[in-house]
Amino acid sequence: MGLRRDRALPGARVGEQRATVRQLHPRSAQAEEAQCEEAPSEEVQREEVQSGRLWHVVLSLAGEVTPLGTLRAGLERLAHDHSFFLTARYAADHAEIRYWEQARDLHDAAAIALRLWGEHKASAKLPPWEIVGLEVVDRATYHQRMAEGFGQPTSQLGGVHPY
Repeated sequence: MGLRRDRALPGARVGEQRATVRQLHPRSAQAEEAQCEEAPSEEVQREEVQSGRLWHVVLSLAGEVTPLGTLRAGLERLAHDHSFFLTARYAADHAEIRYWEQARDLHDAAAIALRLWGEHKASAKLPPWEIVGLEVVDRATYHQRMAEGFGQPTSQLGGVHPY
């Protein structure tokens, strides 16, 4: 996952009003797992409202049997192309991708998720599978589920793994 951080443009003088640039900083799976265990602070929640909220997405796909090596390589390329990619599990005829998306609202997050596979199909050499399931929940709901013991994260957080 990445978090957005504001940074002054190069060449800005101290105290000078300048535009800021939003940068994505990749984080490790271990850092993401640690963050998932903590409830978001009020400051983080305010920042999310201003720059878009974080949504936890689970995208399920299925289709014709694909050689596992080819599928794994495609999912790894997708993980490299998509900066918010968190975890993928796969079998010869189905896969599940879990990641965080930053979007204004649920409609935008779902629309982005529904385009993900199709937009990366050629560049990542993914099989021509169809989306068979989609779950999008906001950050607060995700943390509430974790606190209540429901919807536990996959056993291997981060990366691409077989079922």
